[in-house]
Amino acid sequence: MLGLAAGAAGSGFLRPPGLRAQPRLLPPIAEADALVAFGHTSPVTDGGWTMMHNQGVQAVRKAFPNLRTIYVESVPYSADATRIFRQFVAEGAQMVIATSNYGDFIRDVSDRAPDVAFMECDGHAVSGNLGWYYITHWYASYVIGIAAGLMTRTNKIGFIGSFPIPSVYAGTNAVLLGARSVNPAVTVQAISINAWFDPQAATQAGTALAENGCDFLCGIMDEPAYLRVAEQRGIKAAMWNTDMRQYGPEAYVSSVTLDFRDYYVSQVRARLAGTWQPQGHFLTLGNGVDRAPWGRTVPPEIAAQADAMRTRIMAGYNPFRGPIRDAAGRLRVPAGEVMDDARIYQWDWAVEGVTGLD
Repeated sequence: MLGLAAGAAGSGFLRPPGLRAQPRLLPPIAEADALVAFGHTSPVTDGGWTMMHNQGVQAVRKAFPNLRTIYVESVPYSADATRIFRQFVAEGAQMVIATSNYGDFIRDVSDRAPDVAFMECDGHAVSGNLGWYYITHWYASYVIGIAAGLMTRTNKIGFIGSFPIPSVYAGTNAVLLGARSVNPAVTVQAISINAWFDPQAATQAGTALAENGCDFLCGIMDEPAYLRVAEQRGIKAAMWNTDMRQYGPEAYVSSVTLDFRDYYVSQVRARLAGTWQPQGHFLTLGNGVDRAPWGRTVPPEIAAQADAMRTRIMAGYNPFRGPIRDAAGRLRVPAGEVMDDARIYQWDWAVEGVTGLD
């Protein structure tokens, strides 16, 4: 089950409430004696999320050629995940990295293996030996939303999501708020397909949204299925994880792009040196997450207008400021109030103008 591999950070720190145990330094490890294990949510060939994490694994191997890595693809969100993480520990891994949120399935293992460093992408718990990390993708989504708001003709944007969870709310809401900052008439219709990697379901969702009048598709999928739908139907689409323009060059607008390489190398280096500590960590815009170069059919003036906001965000501006109402019209963020990254990371409600998530 375990695939052996031969051979072998961003800014933004957050320590959330509810620290369950005091962190402690783990002893250093010689590179030749080190084993780092990765648990992936989808295949490394998915063309998206896991492929980008796998690039981080490759960077670790290059930086530490005497270190060993093992990984398992398509780790299920079930008790089987716990078994896989336990097997990593049994094989001698001193560091276990889950590239998606496995909640209690990984915490149960980390609690019983205090001498092993655990990291969980999109996690929320920090303990004596478990930390989390994530990307502030909502800023790139907001920038892309500006382009969507300027390019749509029907004022209907479609969003293909996985599950109604904070990362999907944050991405969907960010697209809508970015679009409405330049076009207040825009709405977003979302469809959750209950999977991160299901090309058939993503194709069906993209088709349904297009047939309902959406002429710009966004999403948070691990593969390019709905971009192909957009290409076939002559509409536009923005993607996630990596630059996917080859699957729909006329439809492609941009992507929220991820890069875990520097972060993974820094974390493994710290674990080898005995300086690693569990924490909550955000990879920020321009430093682990960004928007991809614009597609060839994006008008230069639209690209420039969207990028003007990116420049402001890079300089410290936060566009997630009140007033913001939810889908039921209730005021959630009063005027003058700003949603910081910690609050956006926990977003569990749809903003006014978004349907299909609540």
